[in-house]
Amino acid sequence: MDRPDANNTGQGFSPVSAELATQLGDLARELQQEDDVHAVLAGIVYAALDLIPGTAHASISLVTGRKQVDSEAASGDLPRRVDALQSSTGQGPCLDAAYKERVVRVPDLSQEDRWPDFARGAVELGARSMLSFQLFVEGDRLGALNLYGAGPDAFDGESEQIGLLVAAHAAVAFADSQKISQLGEALVARQLIGQAEGILMERYKITAEQAFLLLSRASSRSNLKLRDVAEHLANSGEIVTQRLPTPER
Repeated sequence: MDRPDANNTGQGFSPVSAELATQLGDLARELQQEDDVHAVLAGIVYAALDLIPGTAHASISLVTGRKQVDSEAASGDLPRRVDALQSSTGQGPCLDAAYKERVVRVPDLSQEDRWPDFARGAVELGARSMLSFQLFVEGDRLGALNLYGAGPDAFDGESEQIGLLVAAHAAVAFADSQKISQLGEALVARQLIGQAEGILMERYKITAEQAFLLLSRASSRSNLKLRDVAEHLANSGEIVTQRLPTPER
């Protein structure tokens, strides 16, 4: 998808071109028709990369309980590491975009004083400028679109204007609460699998990759979902070897 040209208004913003409007309309229809929530997330991320000026990396983050930030879809490793940093420090543009402001622009993280601990760590990770947009709010779960520039001052008024349009069209796709619910379920599943991997790693002194392989094999042998195998291990300390009996009602 090529980024459309836009004419300068002389005020730092550009009008929405007919081509951009068409691309955004196509994006909204594609996202609404897609049942796979992860495909929806990937579509938003790559649309952001294609359409929003200055974007070198992008991600969709799910914020839970006003403190836990998880990358649900990301264009690379940098957004995931920055999200983990926001969780550990309890501060950052994604959290502010989710709970305080709909849009947060960070021109230069090396000069940022709103979140000193986060900014210092983000620069060390390789992030220099950011732009975050709120996507949706449901209970204690919030979604945000995060953009990363390759250098300082990567984003301008045009970036923010087009980013707001992309975020608005993405929000339409999440109007279906079932998709938001699926995000929450996916987060719980990932946490359970991580917990189960930790148990196996400690018990058998193996790597995370080897622990995941053990869980996958148990899932295949028992014909159970990986999430269910992980939950059983986390609750009982045992790896299932055959299908579990259905509880009596």
